[in-house]
Amino acid sequence: MASQKSILIIEDEENIAQALKYNLTREGFRVLHALDGLSGIQLAESENLDLLVLDIMLPGIDGLDVCRQIRKTSTLPIIMLTAKVEEIDRIIGLEIGADDYVTKPFSMPELIARIKALLRRSSTTDQVKSTELESLISDDLEIDLVKHIAKIDGTTIQLKPREYDLLVFFLKNKGKAISRDEILDTLWGLNYIGDVRTVDVHIRWLRELIEKDSHSPQRIITVRGLGYRFEK
Repeated sequence: MASQKSILIIEDEENIAQALKYNLTREGFRVLHALDGLSGIQLAESENLDLLVLDIMLPGIDGLDVCRQIRKTSTLPIIMLTAKVEEIDRIIGLEIGADDYVTKPFSMPELIARIKALLRRSSTTDQVKSTELESLISDDLEIDLVKHIAKIDGTTIQLKPREYDLLVFFLKNKGKAISRDEILDTLWGLNYIGDVRTVDVHIRWLRELIEKDSHSPQRIITVRGLGYRFEK
């Protein structure tokens, strides 16, 4: 239930933080707030959280470093807030482990919709029914669906939840050309408001983990004008 979900806001602009806290509390969430990165990290480590809303521009430790620090020990869903419009800032945020981003000034209903969509996605990430396949295999790559781990040539690779879901999706659709829109709808949800470039970021990230040469991929092949295909 939404009333049982806890959200941490790390935001130094008091007016934005209070508006977020007010609206999220009205939605039934338990809301915590930190004004800077260091105290935010401490709260993230000590509290049982379900999601983090993280501003990039913070005093002391910035939001990107906060995200990197949290990602060392946690797969907590993270939405980044940024006042910068350059695409590179958004991409960097995703590459260090953020799940989504929103550009300031933002629509409160849009942000709340993204929060709810991310929470729904997160709540189903680890659910694997006993009647399903226990593993997926492609050459030296194996995914244990019960233990929720992936291995290449017997060595475990460290996957974040979204990377794991993406890899499972590809192995279940080996040899099939899949559009970016289909990937986005399946893994991020039909109500996701971001754009398809989010898929490209996660594909590049996944390639770095499973390809011998991420610049010349042999597993995840780009299908020009459409999307991607996982080679059999």
